[in-house]
Amino acid sequence: MTKTPDLVALLGSRLCHDLISPIGAIGNGVELLMMEAGASPSPELALVNDSVAQANTRIRLFRLAFGQAGVGQRLGRAEVQGLLLDMGRGGRLAILAEGLGDLDRAQAKRLFLGLLCLESAFPWGGQVVIAQTPEGALTLAAQGKRVKPLPHLWPLVRGEAPPADLAAAEVHFAILGAELAGQGHVTMDETRIQLLL
Repeated sequence: MTKTPDLVALLGSRLCHDLISPIGAIGNGVELLMMEAGASPSPELALVNDSVAQANTRIRLFRLAFGQAGVGQRLGRAEVQGLLLDMGRGGRLAILAEGLGDLDRAQAKRLFLGLLCLESAFPWGGQVVIAQTPEGALTLAAQGKRVKPLPHLWPLVRGEAPPADLAAAEVHFAILGAELAGQGHVTMDETRIQLLL
């Protein structure tokens, strides 16, 4: 029996693949302009440079979170840590990874989908500690001043079917639930959320 391709993941991979080259070229051009400007680039050029860096980080994140996860593919510790560092630098969440080693591609997909869910739940900022259990599962423990409850979205991570009116800005909750196949575990209170992936 032939397995049906995951068209959503293939679309995510295609979009990110097609966007990464022009964004990289823009980044190279900005870098050349920064070199010409010397030690004191203009505020406008610095803003463009920061924006390109953030766009590059988001495209890499989306490629892992929404793209195709091939069987047997692995992500090295350095690549995972580099993206986590870049996400923390430009985002609302400070991210700490404790003893995180290489991940298979499906684990990395779940990790970055989980981080997107936590970004939605902590719009006022917070901190996430990522750890790996001895069995290889990932835990994401997030804390902030306040959690946006999102009671209609966390059940999706636990495996509930998404509603027909699910917004594009909420799709990562449903995709994470599908990736976890009903095995997602979420605990939360007013200031903390813990995900077991």
